[in-house]
Amino acid sequence: MTNPNSKTLALFLLLLFSQSLFLVSASSRIPDLDDDDDLAELLAIDEAEENGGERGAAGAGAGQGRPSEADLLSRAQRIVRELGSDNARRVVEENELVLLLGYAPWCPRSAELMPRFAEAAVELGEMGSSVLVAKLDAERYAKAASALGIKGFPTILLFVNGTKLIYSGGFTKDEIIIWTRKKTGSPVIRLSSKDSAEEFLQKHHIFAIGLFENYEGPEYEEFVKAATTNNEIQFAETNDRSTAAVLFPDVYGKSFLGLVKREPEMFENFEGTFKEEEILHFVEYNKFPLVTVLTDLNSAKVYSSPIKLQVYIFAEADDFKNLQSLLQEVARKYKTKIMFVYVDFTEENHAKPFLTLFGLEPEKTIVTAFDNRIGSKHLMESDLTQSKLEELCSGLLHGTLTPYFKSEPLPSEMGGVEKVVGKTFDASVLDSPDNVLLEVYTPWCIDCEATSKQVEKLAKHFKGVDNLKIARIDASLNEHPKLQVTNYPTLLFYPAGDKSKPIKLSKKSSLKDMVGFVKEHVRSKDAEVVSDVEQEQKDEL
Repeated sequence: MTNPNSKTLALFLLLLFSQSLFLVSASSRIPDLDDDDDLAELLAIDEAEENGGERGAAGAGAGQGRPSEADLLSRAQRIVRELGSDNARRVVEENELVLLLGYAPWCPRSAELMPRFAEAAVELGEMGSSVLVAKLDAERYAKAASALGIKGFPTILLFVNGTKLIYSGGFTKDEIIIWTRKKTGSPVIRLSSKDSAEEFLQKHHIFAIGLFENYEGPEYEEFVKAATTNNEIQFAETNDRSTAAVLFPDVYGKSFLGLVKREPEMFENFEGTFKEEEILHFVEYNKFPLVTVLTDLNSAKVYSSPIKLQVYIFAEADDFKNLQSLLQEVARKYKTKIMFVYVDFTEENHAKPFLTLFGLEPEKTIVTAFDNRIGSKHLMESDLTQSKLEELCSGLLHGTLTPYFKSEPLPSEMGGVEKVVGKTFDASVLDSPDNVLLEVYTPWCIDCEATSKQVEKLAKHFKGVDNLKIARIDASLNEHPKLQVTNYPTLLFYPAGDKSKPIKLSKKSSLKDMVGFVKEHVRSKDAEVVSDVEQEQKDEL
């Protein structure tokens, strides 16, 4: 049976994913550029050039103290070449490699991305990259932006000999650098000494390290292919075992590949065959920590993870600290099979959409699970313990968990129009001996109010008909596996003899249309009541 929530869940995740593509966290701190002497020198040279060479790089800031971080950032941004309508096309066509940021001055995401983009430009220059890094005010120069393929803010594009390549990396400084280097001919960084390995280790939080004796052969070629295909993780290589050991302590064999992360499970050995597909699979399934903390910067990666079984823990930060060891212990048992994600209750933009799916409020620690292969969602309805969490994970892995469908509390009164909730849908609709006319609505639906008034009139006029029930359900707060509705309002008629195939009425049905429909489909045991109802309808209509 198809899960009715699969479309809703898929749409929800797609929305979150699309919203996350260019989202950069305003709270994420910019690295302290004051500690980077090379950057300070480069910025000083830039300032000297702007001042007509009156002051050399060594004299930058002399007599004024060391430049502030804000000053350094401001100058770093000026290193990024500003384009306009008069030169944008020419710059792209005359330079072999151009990394272009299209932005709008009023756009918050553009403002958040700009410093990281500038830092990436500086570091690419320090690496000797031939990429020209530029920016274009896509609002002010809308025609030039459109001609280059900029359709939103912010947009990053790489032009290779004038041909556009759409950016598909992350939005930290390091992720911009890694993606750019991979797309411009440097997918692997070669390390030739322990010192270079130490320096590399300080710069990268996650990376793949390969040991190859002569940098040749089919295994090495597959390694390079994987490094080129992967847009996110920096690959490094060496032919010296002692150099590799600086990065990965347990190196073995003539050809070796390992993944290094800065977390409790720091080292992951590759034990597969050196084929591009297997290497990529290894990296994709092992790149996340045991428990991933959901942020603006990683949300797109989390939602697009190839690990389709996911457990989400919602808690306050202090509670999460107390639970962390328990969560890591369970996550370790299901590594590469189930992804564990922590969401801070206070991060409402992350927590609220998920909790809304379950109809829950952030009152205490909540554990949910998703099987994104079939679009099902699940809720741990007991307190969080290691045994209960393992039970949830085992059921998720083997497909034995009962899907969760949200429901309002049981209604205290029936009323003229009976209120149906998720928990009463079977008893009130499917198992009821009556004919049931069900209105499915949501509070935010524009047309629902008018339909609701018609349904209330219908219930009043047919009051007393012994085998007809008029009911309604709020689809925003209630779900049921056999209620598959995506448009609101929806009117469904469940015949007493067969509830498996409800008849859908047009939402534009007038009261007269509804009356006619009821007369046609309801056969009352009490003909006199029906007659009275019909006469009353004729008098009013």
